[in-house]
Amino acid sequence: MEDLTLQGNFIHDFIDEDLKNGVYDHVQTRFPPEPNGYLHIGHAKAIQINFSTAKKYGGICNLRLDDTNPSKEDTEYVDAIKEDIQWLGYQWNEVLYASGYFDFIHACAIDLIKRGKAYVDDSTAEEIRLARGTLTEPGTESPYRNRSIEENLDLFARMTAGEFPDGARVLRAKIDMASPNINMRDPVIYRIAHVSHHQTGDKWCVYPLYDFAHPLSDTKEGVTHSLCSLEFENHRPLYDWFLQALELPQPSRQIEFARLNLNYCLTSKRKCLQLVNEGIVDGWDDPRMATICGMRRRGYPAAAIRDFINRVGVSKAYSVVDFGLLEACVRDNLNQNAPRVMAVLRPLKVVIDNYPDDLVEDIELPVYQDRPEYGTRITKFSKVIYVEQEDFMKEPPKKYFRLFPGNEVRLRGAYFVKCVGYDEDADGNVTCVHCTYDPASKGGNSPDGRKVKGTLHWVSDADSVLFEARLYDRLFNVENPSDESKGSFKENLNPDSLTVLKNCRLEGGVRNLKPGDTFQFMRQGYFCVEKNSTPDNLVFNRTVALNSSWK
Repeated sequence: MEDLTLQGNFIHDFIDEDLKNGVYDHVQTRFPPEPNGYLHIGHAKAIQINFSTAKKYGGICNLRLDDTNPSKEDTEYVDAIKEDIQWLGYQWNEVLYASGYFDFIHACAIDLIKRGKAYVDDSTAEEIRLARGTLTEPGTESPYRNRSIEENLDLFARMTAGEFPDGARVLRAKIDMASPNINMRDPVIYRIAHVSHHQTGDKWCVYPLYDFAHPLSDTKEGVTHSLCSLEFENHRPLYDWFLQALELPQPSRQIEFARLNLNYCLTSKRKCLQLVNEGIVDGWDDPRMATICGMRRRGYPAAAIRDFINRVGVSKAYSVVDFGLLEACVRDNLNQNAPRVMAVLRPLKVVIDNYPDDLVEDIELPVYQDRPEYGTRITKFSKVIYVEQEDFMKEPPKKYFRLFPGNEVRLRGAYFVKCVGYDEDADGNVTCVHCTYDPASKGGNSPDGRKVKGTLHWVSDADSVLFEARLYDRLFNVENPSDESKGSFKENLNPDSLTVLKNCRLEGGVRNLKPGDTFQFMRQGYFCVEKNSTPDNLVFNRTVALNSSWK
């Protein structure tokens, strides 16, 4: 796999400096998602940065599941995270869990208490929140802040033994309630939760909070560079404080980068869960979702996503990336790698009146346009064919070069045909177009040198396959669906984000299709076989149009 993120960036500059100064003699990173949902396009950037950085320096990158909140976590998400990472083209050194360090983390909490740097607080969550202060006003010390070390050790042991109900007490770090950084104002580091854990079962009824577990897990693993998104920058002093307060050897270095923000997309797990639970989308892997599994189901190549992240680059500056750039990367990749086939999405019957009734011919077409090394494919031609409804007009405007009475067009790879009439139903809808063909123009070239300006794709009635086409577009009509000043995100749904077309027709030479197979439907766009498609019910998802039509 070509790794597209090996170009230099400010993270690598920091690492180069650390290696040069002997701070570290190797590089070890980790990708640490919480298994409480499905990964999205923003995670893809973090995955690529962590794994490719380790690769560049000959180091290792582990997958660590930060499973410190069992009430919201599930093995379903663990399995999905693993699948997404491997599909993107990366492989971890080990799969690890923060829960695997619970004994160590718990011992560190006791150590902080013994050092006089942590205390048990009986205040409610609301009381703690109100006492924390604001950005301009200092916090207020808890009345339980100066408990003795002995009392704190006793209470924490009783918390651990399950003596108290959920929410009765918490363990807080004892730092500085007047700190200008609110994260340093005696943060909660342990809470009571009588919840079974998907990895440790019922062993624990107290669980560490992320800010406490994160630096300790990094250090326990031997992570040298903890790479995370920019929202954790204000947490870095707390990250460093825990490591220094516990006097842990060679603490990890945290480096932040700007997260990936993509317009017209929603990545909030809470809001995405609403979309799923209310049936607005077809699960977490709905092709309109910004999840990695949704993009896979839609037909986005993993290499195109890696290319996209590479083009966006690594920086510390907040920015919003246009969705069109992602589509362009997908289009560029599929243009090179998707075989060409002919499919008609809105079929209109065409009868070639002077073509022999019982003749079915083989038409040879290239598998890839302008790439003869990949050979050719065979499709069938017969008296009755289908073209797109939009390729015929009874009274065309100027510069309309497709079928209309008296006009001649080229059928790709086959013959010149001239429209000589059409049939209508009682409502005036065209039901069939009649043409004649020039037998001397086989292959799409006329022996007398006459020119035609229109070339149409087509499929034969004698050898075509019916299928359902799902035409996907952006899920939202506004660039920032999370901006509540423009209404609820559900009020900004794009009503045309999915169009389903039945009785589409695909050229019959395309056989043995399996979910995920991708093609360019000539003049239509790029399509892939839907994951739930079957030979008896063939379904294609539109991955991306040939050209962007979004305004």
